[in-house]
Amino acid sequence: MSETINTAAQFPSFEKPTVQFNEKGWGPCELPDTFKDVPYQPFSKNDRLGKICDWTNTSSNDKKYQNKYASSFGTGNQYSYYHEEDETTFHLVDTARVQKPPHQRGRFRNMRNSRSGRGRNARGGLNTHGMTTLSGKNVKARDPRHGRGMGKKFGHRGPPPKMRESSVAVRADWASIEEMDFPRLIKLSLPNIKEGVDIVTCGTLEYYDKTYDRINVKNEKPLQKIDRIVHTVTTTDDPVIRRLSKTVGNVFATDAILATIMCSTRSNYSWDIVIEKVGDKVFMDKRDHTEFDLLTVNESSVEPPTDDDSSCNSPRNLAIEATFINHNFSQQVLKTGDQEPKYKFEESNPFISEDEDIQVASVGYRYKKWELGSDIVLVARCEHDGVLQTPSGEPQFMTIKALNEWDSKLANGVEWRQKLDTQRGAVLANELRNNACKLAKWTVQAVLAGSDQLKLGYVSRINPRDHSRHVILGTQQFKPHEFATQINLSMDNAWGILRCIIDLVMKQKDGKYLIMKDPNKPIIRLYDIPDNTFDSDDSDDGEGDDEGFQQVYNYAHNKI
Repeated sequence: MSETINTAAQFPSFEKPTVQFNEKGWGPCELPDTFKDVPYQPFSKNDRLGKICDWTNTSSNDKKYQNKYASSFGTGNQYSYYHEEDETTFHLVDTARVQKPPHQRGRFRNMRNSRSGRGRNARGGLNTHGMTTLSGKNVKARDPRHGRGMGKKFGHRGPPPKMRESSVAVRADWASIEEMDFPRLIKLSLPNIKEGVDIVTCGTLEYYDKTYDRINVKNEKPLQKIDRIVHTVTTTDDPVIRRLSKTVGNVFATDAILATIMCSTRSNYSWDIVIEKVGDKVFMDKRDHTEFDLLTVNESSVEPPTDDDSSCNSPRNLAIEATFINHNFSQQVLKTGDQEPKYKFEESNPFISEDEDIQVASVGYRYKKWELGSDIVLVARCEHDGVLQTPSGEPQFMTIKALNEWDSKLANGVEWRQKLDTQRGAVLANELRNNACKLAKWTVQAVLAGSDQLKLGYVSRINPRDHSRHVILGTQQFKPHEFATQINLSMDNAWGILRCIIDLVMKQKDGKYLIMKDPNKPIIRLYDIPDNTFDSDDSDDGEGDDEGFQQVYNYAHNKI
């Protein structure tokens, strides 16, 4: 018996655990107290398994795939687990900062730099008592007034861009037919389009006053308020186009509508054009009571104006101011008066009757046609603003426009009064960068009308805070085709974009359509809209003068 092994003393006893049987499903029947009130994190088999602990600190370098170990169900605070007991027992041992001993290696090098740096340093700055004073050029480059965002930290993106509103609210009963993105439109081309042929010419033009070519910054001239009627009649309200549509052409528009479509790839703001297809004819119109003809300001700038409407520097108020300046400048530079000679076209102004005694702006209308191929004949109304008498006695027709300066510091531009006389090219390059779409549309309108000269005026505020008083600082003239090449405007691409939209509409059934530029994306959309859309907005007088020019009138009379 002594040799008998006592197994009970050597091995502990084993008790069989209680096995729970879940009759209703799978998993435990009861939740242990340890896991109560702990959120459940769902797991997917597609999730990657990460590392329990990484002492090499290489995960911070992999910024491209920061969420590669994240759950496919999403992440958030609702799945985060914090153990309060462990957090409360954590204490800092020592908060004192360890002072590093002074470095002796660079002592003699610093002394050598301090001796040689008392004069001018290598970057053109001036060292005084070990501190560098930047030169005027460097100060301007780092001054936050001359460039927003210069003082931001590297990689800081700043506030998100402001979402712009569309020019018209898309309704539920509109059907989207096509989306045309800008990268595809830029690649279009329709070469070998010949110059337009005149069908009808109307209106009366005044001659340009050459004394305005001698205006400069030191010899500025105030901008006058000229009270003249400017007609902005849409396509279907034009009596001449109604007459011509019975015999000539199958696509009808105005130069402003064509320029908007042709230069659509340079636009950032939203715009829309109504298209009606009747049989084999297409009519392109602008909506009534719209701001289609208002000139944009700094549309293509890196930081376009974003103030609210209560400020004079809001996008809408700047557009009204620019349109007001453009109309007054185009009339002020002409020789007005009853005794001054005038150039008259074959027919009189079609938008005024003979018994009306009103002051109408100097404008000449050319109704021209273009052969676009595939039996597409375009008929459009184009405009001239003035005429110039050459030494040989032949008239040269002009398109007169005005660029305006509102606040060079807020616009992140150059000051015209300092650069216009000495560096006019820099001023024009800055305007081409900030107003690429507006200048391109002016150039297209001048090319379509067949103008011999494109006259640009430089108009600035007397005081940047006063948007009611302006002065003319200078003028500049270009040949439209040469200026188009200078601003990298391809007329072949412009005709290609127009032909693409025409072909797209020609394939549709008869009805009313709308093309609209997306307010926040480089996309143009074509919608099929009901025939009665916008009918309630029609004006009673039939002339189609829009709300934007009523605001310009109010602006001129200080009513806004």
